[in-house]
Amino acid sequence: MTYTILALDTATEACSVALQHHDNVTTLNEISPRSHTQRILPMIDELLTRANITINQVDFLVFGRGPGSFTGVRVGVSVAQGLAMGANLPVVAISNLKAMAEEAFQKLGAKKVIALIDARMNEVYFAQFEREENEWKEVVAEQVCSPEKAISQFQLEQDTVVVGTGWSAYSQFSEQNLPLIITDIHLSSSQYMIGIAKREIQKGNTLSALDIEPVYLRNEVTWEKLPNKR
Repeated sequence: MTYTILALDTATEACSVALQHHDNVTTLNEISPRSHTQRILPMIDELLTRANITINQVDFLVFGRGPGSFTGVRVGVSVAQGLAMGANLPVVAISNLKAMAEEAFQKLGAKKVIALIDARMNEVYFAQFEREENEWKEVVAEQVCSPEKAISQFQLEQDTVVVGTGWSAYSQFSEQNLPLIITDIHLSSSQYMIGIAKREIQKGNTLSALDIEPVYLRNEVTWEKLPNKR
């Protein structure tokens, strides 16, 4: 069965929307770090209008749940909750780090990926993934840490690629002269979340609007869930 899937992502500097409808995927991507709140809903409306459908004809909603900028992650979660509640949509939450790994696979055939997002304050959001039987396995779990701590956890294997803004943000990485393939994949995109989400949907791993939560990785940041309406 072919589902209509709407994906959105505002967790990084990129504001991104993708729509799978009748096996076709259309997408809009903008670099707009300070205007996600103004742009995300008009971008969603544009894609739905192009496909000549409404939000009520969407089967599943997908969103980038972080890590990323605090404000960007909050915007994405808030929009996802609002849309999911309004249209009673099941939701799939996707790691922004994993989404970049998926992009590296689709574009480059990469199956071993180090993902790094600049977290400011001399830290990165970091995880390492390996693709096994069409699934991404965490070799190193998602975390926020210093560049030095990330380097100490790298699993250096042949053909491992690097994605994300973290590598170029801190000279500690390049100074090590590590045997890694550095890509030009810097920011996550919602279109690559759809492939991951389809596998989660097949396994029944969806959420309700009330269960959506962001992933910040920094413990001091909190999120107030929506009240459970009866």
